Amino acid sequence: MDRLTQERRSWLMSRVKGKDTTPEMRVRRAAHALGFRYSLHRKDLPGKPDLCFPRTKTAIFVHGCFWHRHEGCRKASLPKSRTEYWHQKFAANVERDEKAKIALSGLGWIVHIIWECQTKSDIELRERLLEILTSKSLS
Repeated sequence: MDRLTQERRSWLMSRVKGKDTTPEMRVRRAAHALGFRYSLHRKDLPGKPDLCFPRTKTAIFVHGCFWHRHEGCRKASLPKSRTEYWHQKFAANVERDEKAKIALSGLGWIVHIIWECQTKSDIELRERLLEILTSKSLS
């Protein structure tokens, strides 16, 4: 049973942003501080990656653990009400993410995912970005 009224839950969900989220801003600040320059949300690329590094053809998606189902993460919980709706919603999100990743790879881009929970530590985030942006491996 949801603790919030339907109107309150609707209002709360309408506040969820798709761009310029806190995790995305953390990744952007860290990449910039490391000296990397990027473009944002390129509409000409499948899935509109959050950060694109055209020189190395590297795309980074910053995924929320809840919405994109980060396996093994406690933030990827399933709501207790309307479970069938949520299963379908999450399955569609994961499928869309996979299609975008495959399409980008087909265009020669290296695709990486940074999960919301991986943005909490500045030091670990910078290390991960250095690993991503100085290697040519697909994750």
